[in-house]
Amino acid sequence: MADSSIVTLGTARSLLVDSSVYDSRIAETTKDHVFLGMACEDGEDMLPKVETRVVLVGEAGRNGALVKALQDINTPCIMTDTVQEIGDGENTEFETVFVLTDFDSPDYTYLYKRDNRIVGPPVVLHCAAKEEPLLFSCRPLYSTTMLNMSLCFTGFRNKEEIKNLVNLVHHMGGTIRKDFSTKVTHLIAYSTHGEKYRLAVCMGTPILTPSWIHKAWERRDDLSFHAGEEEFRTEFKVPPFQDCILSFLGFSDEEKANMEERTLKHGGSYLEVGDERCTHMVVEENSVKELPFCPSKKVFVVKQEWFWGSIQMDARAGESMYLYEKNDSPEMKKAVSLLSLTTPNSNRKRRRLRDTLAQLTKETEISPFPPPRKRASAEHSLSMNSLLDISNTPETCKSSKPSKSSTPVLPKQSARWQVSKELYQTESNYVDILSTILQLFKLPLEKEGQVGGPILAQEEIKTIFGSIPDIYEVHTRIKSDLEDLLTDWSEDRSVGDIILKYSKELVKAYPPFVNFFEMSKETIVRCEKQKPRFHAFLKINQSKPECGRQTLVELLIRPVQRLPSVALLLNDIKKHTSDDNPDKITLEKAIESLKEVMTHINEDKRKTEGQKQIFDVVYEVDGCPANLLSSHRSLVYRVETIALGDQPCDRGENVTLFLFNDCLEIARKRHKVINTFKSPLGQTRPPPPLKHITLMPLSQIRRVLDLQDTEECVNAFALVVRPPTEQENLLFSFQLAGEETVKSTWLKMLCRHVANTICRADAEDLIQCTDPDSLQVSTKDMDSTLSKASRAIKKTSKKVTRAFSFTKTPKRVIQRAFLANSTPDEKGQRLNCENRMSSSSTLAARHSPSMVHLPSMFERRYHTFSRSTTHLI
Repeated sequence: MADSSIVTLGTARSLLVDSSVYDSRIAETTKDHVFLGMACEDGEDMLPKVETRVVLVGEAGRNGALVKALQDINTPCIMTDTVQEIGDGENTEFETVFVLTDFDSPDYTYLYKRDNRIVGPPVVLHCAAKEEPLLFSCRPLYSTTMLNMSLCFTGFRNKEEIKNLVNLVHHMGGTIRKDFSTKVTHLIAYSTHGEKYRLAVCMGTPILTPSWIHKAWERRDDLSFHAGEEEFRTEFKVPPFQDCILSFLGFSDEEKANMEERTLKHGGSYLEVGDERCTHMVVEENSVKELPFCPSKKVFVVKQEWFWGSIQMDARAGESMYLYEKNDSPEMKKAVSLLSLTTPNSNRKRRRLRDTLAQLTKETEISPFPPPRKRASAEHSLSMNSLLDISNTPETCKSSKPSKSSTPVLPKQSARWQVSKELYQTESNYVDILSTILQLFKLPLEKEGQVGGPILAQEEIKTIFGSIPDIYEVHTRIKSDLEDLLTDWSEDRSVGDIILKYSKELVKAYPPFVNFFEMSKETIVRCEKQKPRFHAFLKINQSKPECGRQTLVELLIRPVQRLPSVALLLNDIKKHTSDDNPDKITLEKAIESLKEVMTHINEDKRKTEGQKQIFDVVYEVDGCPANLLSSHRSLVYRVETIALGDQPCDRGENVTLFLFNDCLEIARKRHKVINTFKSPLGQTRPPPPLKHITLMPLSQIRRVLDLQDTEECVNAFALVVRPPTEQENLLFSFQLAGEETVKSTWLKMLCRHVANTICRADAEDLIQCTDPDSLQVSTKDMDSTLSKASRAIKKTSKKVTRAFSFTKTPKRVIQRAFLANSTPDEKGQRLNCENRMSSSSTLAARHSPSMVHLPSMFERRYHTFSRSTTHLI
C-alpha cells in the first residue's frame, strides 16, 4: 500500500512548485500521532461484543424518523428526558449509546465527562439507510459529514481556536493528524508559509480555510451532504496570496494595474516598491537589469513567473525556484576594429564593412546540408564572407596555394538551390512553432491530475487547437523530404513532387482549422477573461524562450499564413527553373494544389479595408509591381525616412517604406514633375508622388540594426539584406523623418512580421544594437544648405550626362533606330555592316538617334507600359 501511494503522488507533482521539501519528506513513515489526547483508532476489535441499547434523549425521543430507523436495524431503544438516571449506572449487559440533538447542551457535557458513547440523529439515519449497525466511535459523533477524511492543521497560533475546530471535525467523523503525511486528505491552513503547506502543494492535497469546517458543521443535518464534495470545497480554497503583500517592479502601467487587481482577487494585497511591509517583490526580469536598491532579507525577490504560476496552481508556488538573479550578460563586442572616416583606401573600407555585416548576420538557421558543388578543399580556402576565414593560422596560410587573382572566387550557388534552401528553412521553423503549440500549450492542458484541477474543459481545448496535430504531422514529413532533397541536391531534383505528394493531406488538414480560426481566437479571449488560471497559464508560457514572447493567438495564426508563403516560394523556385527542367511543370501543379487548399478558406475573412489600402499604395507609387496586389497581403505600417547610404538609392533621398505582412515596398520621392497624366476621358489625374525602387520580401532581411544615437548619428536604423542570388550582404540605412514614429516601436513591428514570414518565434533576436561608426553611417549635415546643394548638383549632373552622352544609350537601341529609319534596300546593307555601326565616322553620317529619332520612336511604345512617360525622372 505504501508503494502504490508513493507512485500516485509522484504523478501528481507539479513542475511549478518547489519539490525540495516534498523530496525530503516523501520517504517519511506514516506513523500516526495522537493529537491533544483525543485520538483512539486502535483496539476496536478487542472490545467484548455486547448488545447495543440506544437511549433517545429529549427531542430525539420525539423524532418518529429516528424510532423507525432503529427498528429497521433491529436496535432496541428507550426514551428519556433525564440522562442522570441512565448515565450514572454501570450496566455491563448493554452497550449504551445516547442520541442527542444538541452537542452544546448540559446533557452532552454530563455524558461526555463520564465517557459515554454519544451520537447525533444523522448517524442513526445514515446507518439505517445503509442497513448497517451503529458506527462505533470512542468520541462523540454527531454526523458522517467528514467520514473517512483525515485533516492536518498549519499556521494556527490560537490554541483555543484550533481545539474547537478539532472537536467539530471529530463530531463529523473526521480524524486529525499532527504531522503531514500521505494519509492526510485535507490541510487546514491559516497561512501559506511553512513546511506543511509546501508539502500539500507538492502532493496536490486540497488546502482549505477554517471556514470550510464551520460551514460543513452548519450542514451537519443534511444526510445527502459530504464535506469532501468538490463543488462545496472549492469555495473555501486558501487563495495563493493569502497573508502576502506584493510589490511590482519593471512592469508597464497597464500590466501593473492588471497584476495588482489579480493580487486582490487571489487573497493578497499590494504596496509600492520599497515599502518595508512587503513580503514579495515581483520583478519583470526582461526589463530590469539591476535592482534600484538592496531589499530586506525578509522580502522574496521573485520573477513574474512565480506570480502567474501561483495563480495557475491556485496555490502559492515555492519561491526558491523563481528567485530573481541579476543579469550580468556582457555587452556585445564589436566584430572588427573601427575604421576612421578619413581612411583614403576605399576598398579597404568596403572590405571592413562587408566583414562587419557578415559578423552581424551569423546564420542561426538550421542547415544540415552543405552548399552544392562545394570542393573538398574549399574549407581551407579564404572566404571574404566570414570573419572566421579572415583570421587564418600560419598552417592554413601555408597550405593554401597562391592564385592568379588576389581575391579567391567561390563557386556561385544557383538561385534555384538558394530559394529551395529558404523553403526548407522556413518549413523547419514552422514545424518548430507547431511543436511549441502542441508541447507547451495543448498537452499540458490535456494532462490529467493537474494541480488545482483541469484548467480548461475538453470541448474548449478541441475548439482552440482543432486540427493542429494533423497539420504538424504532415509538415514534419514535408520537412524531412525537403532535407533529404537538399542533402543530395542536383538541379534536376523535383521540389514540386514533395508538395504534390502531400496535397491531399493538406486539403484535409488545413480548412477545418483555418475556417474556424476566428472561433478559436474568440474562445481563447473568452477563457482568458473568465478563467484566471488559464490567463496565468498563458502568461507563464509567453515568457518562455520557446514562444519568443508571443501570445497563443499570435502562434496559432501561423497556419493561416503558411500556405500562401509556400506558394510564393514555389513561384520563386519556378522562376529560377529552366524550361527544359521537368520540375517546372511539377511546380505549376504543386502551386495549383495549394490554391485548391486555399479555395476552401472562407472568403468572407478578407479585410476589405486592408485591400483598399494596398490599392492606395499602388496609385501613390509610380511603377509599383502588379504582384503587390494579393488577397493574403495587408498593409501594416507606413514610415517616412531619409536614405543615409548608396543603397537602395542616393544619400539624402526622401524614402517611404510601406511595411506589409510579408514584404517591404521601398519608394522614393519623385523629382520635379513637368506634366500631368491625362486620361482618355479628358480628366487630369494627379501624378504619383513616389517612385518605386524595390519590392523586397521580408525573408531577405537578415538583421535589423538599431543604430545608437551619437553626435553624428541620430534616430537612425539599418537593414542587412541579402537577396537569394547575391553572395554578399547589402546595407540599407535610413534616418526617421518627423517625430510621429517611435524608432523602437517601428523596429519591433518590423521584426515581428519578418519573424512571421520566416516562421521564427524569436522576433526580438533579429534586432541588434550597433555603433553607427562601425557601419560608416552618419546623419551629420543632412539638413545643411551645403549638403542639399551638393546633392542637387549631383542629381543635375547625372541628368545632363544621361541626356547628352552616347555611351548611356544601349548599342542595340541605336541599331534598331538606324534600321527603323532606313529603306528596305538599305536594311539589308545595314544588317551586313551592323558590326561597324559603332564607329564614330558611321555615326556621324546619320542624325543622332538619341537626340532626334529615339524619343519619337519609343514615346508611343513606352506610353503603353508606364504612366510616367511625360514625367521627368
